[in-house]
Amino acid sequence: MISWRKHYKKGLIAIGLLLATSASVYAQGDAKNGEKLFKANCTACHALDKQLIGPALGGVVDRLKTEQNLDTDWLHKWIKDNKSLRESGDKYALEVYEKFNKVEMTPFPNLSDTDIDDILEYTTNPPVPEAAAPADAATAAPSAADLEASKTESQNSKIILISMVAIGALLLWLLVKLNQLVKLQQSDELAEQQVNRAVSWGELYRKYHYVGKGVLAVLGILAAYGIWNSLMWIGVYKGYKPEQPIYFSHKIHVGENKIDCQLCHSSAKYGKVSEIPSMNVCMNCHRTISEYNGKYMEPGKDKAFYDGEIQKIYAATGWDPAKQQYTGKTQPVEWVRIHNMPDFVYFDHSQHVVAGEQVIINSHNKKNPNAKIDVVCKACHGQVDTMNVVRMANDFTMGWCVECHRTTEVDMNNGYNKEYFKNLHDKLKKQYGNETKITVDAIGGLECGKCHY
Repeated sequence: MISWRKHYKKGLIAIGLLLATSASVYAQGDAKNGEKLFKANCTACHALDKQLIGPALGGVVDRLKTEQNLDTDWLHKWIKDNKSLRESGDKYALEVYEKFNKVEMTPFPNLSDTDIDDILEYTTNPPVPEAAAPADAATAAPSAADLEASKTESQNSKIILISMVAIGALLLWLLVKLNQLVKLQQSDELAEQQVNRAVSWGELYRKYHYVGKGVLAVLGILAAYGIWNSLMWIGVYKGYKPEQPIYFSHKIHVGENKIDCQLCHSSAKYGKVSEIPSMNVCMNCHRTISEYNGKYMEPGKDKAFYDGEIQKIYAATGWDPAKQQYTGKTQPVEWVRIHNMPDFVYFDHSQHVVAGEQVIINSHNKKNPNAKIDVVCKACHGQVDTMNVVRMANDFTMGWCVECHRTTEVDMNNGYNKEYFKNLHDKLKKQYGNETKITVDAIGGLECGKCHY
């Protein structure tokens, strides 16, 4: 009896060791670190739950063990140098290569065995995602620019309403007076009260006709000013933010994910025009990002909304996410233009981006070396990284541009400027001191021919 118990205990210990050994194959890494490594190295081609360019990797360790009787050593070899593994004649390595259209997987010799174990642990036991935090007051609250635009719109609406009420009252008074005159003309004889009223109005006009003419003159001047002012603001659409056929949040892309403006608007730095990115640019990322998993949610919108907008990108480009291939059936996207420079104005994006960027860097280094360097795009387009819907942030009038040229300092550390404007710089130093600044207007920034040709 005692002997049986001893063997029973030994059997339990052996089974425990066997389970522990087998479990270590599947749980021998740090899933959290593996998640970081997976997102940094694998998400361009793989997802856990669906096929992208490569196969779905969720549960890949179990699948290989069950279907191919391969352990994690094979995965280590495949991840570090799959080409060498194929050249060695490995049957399953060749099978995977053929199955996925002979697309060679990028080797990762830089990943250590521990790193790969962490990634495999993540594919086996991915951490439970944290619930998306509800939009706090700072997130949900509109930005200062939104509040300012809303305040301006509200004030304009009140002014228009008051003006319309005043005009309506004036027209009503004129209608009453005209009606009285018509009645006077229709009667053959004036009643005594009407005669007295007509006489009193005549005497009143003769007595105060200068005042009346003065009032009319003031009203005429105000009307002329109002017409002139309204004409001056034709084509000024500050605050304009139309709805687009595909919802694109700059706050998510630029603000949350820190994507550089020039990744999408690449021609802004090298060309006159900053182009609207083609849908192929969107697909550089969204070929593998088919759903929104970010923590930020704009108030009133949910994950299903963002996922639906990504599907619109696929429809426009003719991408079939299930087959991971293009169908050739594209649908052009009719974007609504926001900024539209008049034909008589010349504006070169590359000149402003290159020169302005250096001015910002120099200013940043002088004022606060530890502060974050801003981007020149915001000077004209506002805080785009806080905008869910892009709007026209400034007036873009001639006066607005002139004021910018009067206040923006020229980068005199630039080799070309330093040599070309040397005499001008020396002259200004003698006149105003060594700390004088050369602004854009001093080098011809206010010349008509710079912008109008």
